[in-house]
Amino acid sequence: MNFTLRIWRQKNRKAAGGMETFKVTDVEAHMSFLEMLDLLNHQLVEKGSEPVAFDSDCREGICGACSLMINGEAHGPLKETTACQLSMRHFRDGETITVEPWRAEPFPVVRDLVVDRGALDRIIEAGGFISVGTGSAPEANVIPVPKYDADIAFQTATCIGCGACVAACPNGSAMLFTAAKISHLAHLPQGDPERERRAIRMVEQMDAEGFGGCTNHYECGEACPKGISVSFIADMNREFLRAAAASPEFKAVEPPIAKA
Repeated sequence: MNFTLRIWRQKNRKAAGGMETFKVTDVEAHMSFLEMLDLLNHQLVEKGSEPVAFDSDCREGICGACSLMINGEAHGPLKETTACQLSMRHFRDGETITVEPWRAEPFPVVRDLVVDRGALDRIIEAGGFISVGTGSAPEANVIPVPKYDADIAFQTATCIGCGACVAACPNGSAMLFTAAKISHLAHLPQGDPERERRAIRMVEQMDAEGFGGCTNHYECGEACPKGISVSFIADMNREFLRAAAASPEFKAVEPPIAKA
């Protein structure tokens, strides 16, 4: 298989970027999209050209590093599939494919297809953790957790922090990511002691990073490679309002409720 690739090239954060066209040949149908980019870079290096910079790590769909817009879609055309798990057999031989980095103000381009997603890390640092002493791992049945809560916690814990929800949202909102992290710990007994503080601080950090608000486009849920439901945004709003009502120091804080 052979493809024409239109790829965003940008030397650094301050440089003006632009699209460049490349030809990649001898692509095997079973290759992943990232393996195809590896092949492109091998062919570029053989010609003495600069390879294309892109992020990758596990290549198993669990780390979230493969942050690519492929033909205008986060992670490409397959639903609930990361770019590293997207096979080239899902493209037509000879097709022209456009590859871009995440497009969101809080995700500045570092080089080519690599963006700085540190804003998501800072949201986690603001409260997406448990700091109270929980001791060593207990026997699984010692702490009773209702099945509903366990299922919700497990579903939200699948968020890999890739940022596809932000890139797909017309407003560049990080509410699905933040909602998943807040809901995950809110449904576990270990997360209860810091429940109010967590909701407030993570939402405040999300706003401070410059992410947009939610206006119910639902593109975030469509782009999420783990299929996390947009309904968790409503859970986050409830957690925020609950926290504001319970904590006098936060009563003046504006809630992040999605607009109708």
